[in-house]
Amino acid sequence: MKKTKITHPDRDPKFVTGAYSDGVLVNGMLFLSGQASVDFKNSKFVLGRIEEETKRTLDNIKAIVESIGGSMNDAIKSTVHLRDINDFDRFNKIYATYFDGIKPARTTVQSVLGENIKVEIDIVFGLSQ
Repeated sequence: MKKTKITHPDRDPKFVTGAYSDGVLVNGMLFLSGQASVDFKNSKFVLGRIEEETKRTLDNIKAIVESIGGSMNDAIKSTVHLRDINDFDRFNKIYATYFDGIKPARTTVQSVLGENIKVEIDIVFGLSQ
């Protein structure tokens, strides 16, 4: 089994952030690590309202999948962590705009999140090779 490390296209290589990959591509499946509202050029979290953090998080995910020729519509399964489950409706309104047609299967839970972020999302994509 061949695995390929996938990195956000704007990530500055001098900012190594831990023992994980942004994504791993294997057999046409892209597995993304949890993504958040990060400015990858300087590796800083960008905090704001749930709508703003959701948009930046999904823009980061979109940039990663598009960097290898995929699209958000290739999403199969996502897991969403919200700091406050009461933000669900506002989060969901933004989230829904990123997918046409069949939306990915999804689990959404309230979680303790670091760095004061409001949302973290990981997604599995199925890509044509």
